[in-house]
Amino acid sequence: MHFLYKGDVNNIEEKYYKVWLTLIKNLGIKRYSSLIDKFKNRKNIYHAKENQLYECQGIGENLAKQLLDENIKINAKRHLQFLNKNNIDIISIEDKEYPELLRNIYDPPVSLYIRGNKNNLNSFNIAIIGCRDATEYGKKIAQEFSYKLSKKNMHIVSGLARGIDSYAHLGAVYAMADTIAVLGNGLDIIYPRENYFLAEKIIKNGGSIISEYPLGTKPDKSNFVARNRIISGISRGVVVVEAKKKSGTLITVDFALEQGRDIFSVPGDINSENSYGTNELIKQGAKMVTCYEEILEEYGGH
Repeated sequence: MHFLYKGDVNNIEEKYYKVWLTLIKNLGIKRYSSLIDKFKNRKNIYHAKENQLYECQGIGENLAKQLLDENIKINAKRHLQFLNKNNIDIISIEDKEYPELLRNIYDPPVSLYIRGNKNNLNSFNIAIIGCRDATEYGKKIAQEFSYKLSKKNMHIVSGLARGIDSYAHLGAVYAMADTIAVLGNGLDIIYPRENYFLAEKIIKNGGSIISEYPLGTKPDKSNFVARNRIISGISRGVVVVEAKKKSGTLITVDFALEQGRDIFSVPGDINSENSYGTNELIKQGAKMVTCYEEILEEYGGH
């Protein structure tokens, strides 16, 4: 299923309809596509009658009720006010700013909320991910790789989590480069809270913070699993710095493999539990990297 940029006018009314659809739970790209096929645009979906909605594949009673719910429509207006007041934008899968790589994955988000620079979403992006309880070795490697790759005009993507993610973003910040943080909650929440100032620095440096989740969505384990497909989805490759045997990091790797992305793995101490996942990835065929130049070489020096 491929969506092409159709030149949507990003006016306030159109922005409202985009926000409204993100408040419809379990809509998803397939059902959204079914609605667009029938109604042609979001405005027509908004004004559709109940019997018309049932004519769309995948639209059952629950979704139809949500699409007709006046309270959800009122809530969308409140969301829109908050977005405008706090410089948060929303881009839809048909918009030119929507990441082209992400548009072509199996289950792309219908829309992305974004704070900061929209233009870097289609840049040469590389994800750096790993353990939350990172070792000093892992922190050093994540920051160093991020800093040096950023200096070579690669844009670092990570999840703003504790540990490796934080140091991946920090490396880009120290390089005075932009970086993309993908959240598993609404953009009115920075999680973990200690990364609030890092998030502000990312924005100040020309980076961006994005999420598929509407305002008020709290950090939740299932959300973090789903957001991992976005981290890999907007990236050319994924660099794994540290990962335990049962690690959320490896879920991102699974998404990356499914999406045809390059997997790079930094080897570690065989006695460290944080290195189990990275060493296993190397055994399974991931490209072992011990310096940032090896990543650059993979892309012709970029």
